[in-house]
Amino acid sequence: MIQFARTCESIGETPSKTEKISRLAEYFRAIDDADLEASARFFTGSPFAQRDQKNLTLGGNTIVAAAKNVWGIGDSDISAAYREAGDLGSALCAFIRPPLDLGLFSQTLSPASLRVLFEDIANVSGKNAGARRLHLCQRILSACTQAIEAKYVIKIMTGDLRIGLREGFVVEAVAEAFAQSARDVRKASMLSGDIGSVAIAAKIDALDGICMVYGSPIGFMLASPLTFGGSYRELARGGWLVEDKFDGIRAQAHKNEDGVRLFSRTLNDISRSYPEIVDALKNMPGRFVVDGEIIAHRNGGALPFRYLQARMQRKIVTADLLDEVPVLYVCFDILACGDDFLLDEPLSHRRAMLAGVVHATPHVTVSQSRELMPVELDETLGRLFYEARSRGHEGLLLKRADSPYHPGRRGKWWFKLKRELSTLDVVVVAVEWGHGKRAKVLSDYTFAVRGMAGELLTIGKAYSGLTDAEITELTRRFLDHRIGRKGHGILVEPTIVLEVAFDIVQPSDLHQSGFALRFPRIVRIRDDKPASEIDTIGRVDEIYKEMLRREGVER
Repeated sequence: MIQFARTCESIGETPSKTEKISRLAEYFRAIDDADLEASARFFTGSPFAQRDQKNLTLGGNTIVAAAKNVWGIGDSDISAAYREAGDLGSALCAFIRPPLDLGLFSQTLSPASLRVLFEDIANVSGKNAGARRLHLCQRILSACTQAIEAKYVIKIMTGDLRIGLREGFVVEAVAEAFAQSARDVRKASMLSGDIGSVAIAAKIDALDGICMVYGSPIGFMLASPLTFGGSYRELARGGWLVEDKFDGIRAQAHKNEDGVRLFSRTLNDISRSYPEIVDALKNMPGRFVVDGEIIAHRNGGALPFRYLQARMQRKIVTADLLDEVPVLYVCFDILACGDDFLLDEPLSHRRAMLAGVVHATPHVTVSQSRELMPVELDETLGRLFYEARSRGHEGLLLKRADSPYHPGRRGKWWFKLKRELSTLDVVVVAVEWGHGKRAKVLSDYTFAVRGMAGELLTIGKAYSGLTDAEITELTRRFLDHRIGRKGHGILVEPTIVLEVAFDIVQPSDLHQSGFALRFPRIVRIRDDKPASEIDTIGRVDEIYKEMLRREGVER
């Protein structure tokens, strides 16, 4: 693992994509098969193959407890180091020393042996599972002999490698290391769901032998945001398929002889939460992988996202809940059919295939779309947008008719056209230090509106929308106006006013205002506005009532 760690450090030190790939390829060529298979997975930021659907189930508290037991360090030292470093790996590695006498046998860590220990942790269950995970974590840390080794071992355990190495770079490094086509390596990785086994196949020139694995989720293709009312220059060329953007949960469905599995955007199996969708797809002939959106749906119309929240992450769905929150899976793409992998096919062809594979049921349907040329978009986009909103959807999706399916990527092939529900002027009342590259700046802001008596009532937290320069300047201002602490937060004088946009406002016990904002993002700093003039709880209530009226719901 020392050589693995040195390679990580070297990759992290260069900003050059080409050099990162070259250094990783050199490392891949120099190691044996067992270490190659394990380390290829580790470099993607995960201890396991994507297809295995395994989690390490090892929280930060367990890692910290193991470090304290193995290296004899205290809470105050750990807190100070974490505040300075911003991640556990960089913080804890400074304390590495010969392990205390824990009765742990010594071993030399390699990627292959670490993978075995990770498997042991993932397989722990039953009585005393926590204690057994802690013991295995202590074994791992006690085997680390150098700070750099401990740093990256812990980073793998926390999923926080952070060396500027995207999964696509790992694919290209495998291709360069073993003189293979990057396209062939990428396709094999998507087919198998395991870059580790693909690296071995590339090494022995056996990529052709890798087949589609049903039940292994593929990364979702993503849409880039498009500003409503702009010039739409991004749409100037090509034909575009226009469809409603649904306000639900993105889901990928795999159907084969073994049954049906649904996967979320985070590639987690969510099949048990939506049994009616699983049953509907199970009754359709053939094998296929489709992409779509799960929405709450009743009497032919979409319901707001908040209705769907009652179904999310439910392992047991009662008959009452099925009746209370009916759902519809709206399919809009097909990624595989039988033995055919379709990602390189144009979207127009995939849509035609989709229509022949998926048939409508009360719980599954195919989205409606229409193809328009740029000149037609100029004339009709506004009308189509408001028609989609009137149907209860977020806005529109625009997809190039000739677009391939690029897993995990945003680009210029797909665009999403949305519009915020509204904006509020709020004042910041508490701040927190960020994480990763923002570990040394205050970038998480809790904000408030004014109550009826002028009191400040918290309504949300935001951490996106500002530039690095703005965050750095605000950090200085917040530190100059600290008034105390609460939990992990720093309380600050309520002087910094922000304009915050959001998609939905909904009742919530999480904040003092009794409301919460969905997807809040900072539009701008309002230095032109004093805190005495921020929006009130009355304005929030108006926005909420107007939203309900538009949805046809009586409060």
